[in-house]
Amino acid sequence: MGVVTVTEDISSPIPAARLFKALILDADNLMPKIAPQAIKNIETIEGDGGPGSIKQMNFAEGSHFKYVKHKIDALDKEKLTYAYTLIEGDALMDKLESISYEVKLEPSPNGGCIGKNISTYHTKPGVEIKEEEIKAGKAQASGIFKAVEAYLIANPDTYV
Repeated sequence: MGVVTVTEDISSPIPAARLFKALILDADNLMPKIAPQAIKNIETIEGDGGPGSIKQMNFAEGSHFKYVKHKIDALDKEKLTYAYTLIEGDALMDKLESISYEVKLEPSPNGGCIGKNISTYHTKPGVEIKEEEIKAGKAQASGIFKAVEAYLIANPDTYV
């Protein structure tokens, strides 16, 4: 099994705690609301939503993918960190065993925050993942981040 790790930082004008509430803590409700063309729903299929829980994201009709399942590895509301592993679904493209993500939101001096994301791709034996595939995954993650950010800018009284 090969391992490829990618690190990305994204700046946001939204304060870290507010963005964490929307992007992480209420994602199950918010994502289908702000991106119904992409996400049908997110449901907890095992656990209470904390570490060890398994969630399934079902994609909207016409999407490239049908669903993904992820396991929550860690959630720290005080440190604004979240870790989860994509363990099942067609987004793994029969090439990956799993993808692990670590997200940390850190306050920035301008009142916003920096989102730090570490993605670790665990490939199946003999499979090499292409840079274009990693870029596509990064673009999707960045798109979700920016969609939540835009929602929070348009709705300043939410998640405060």
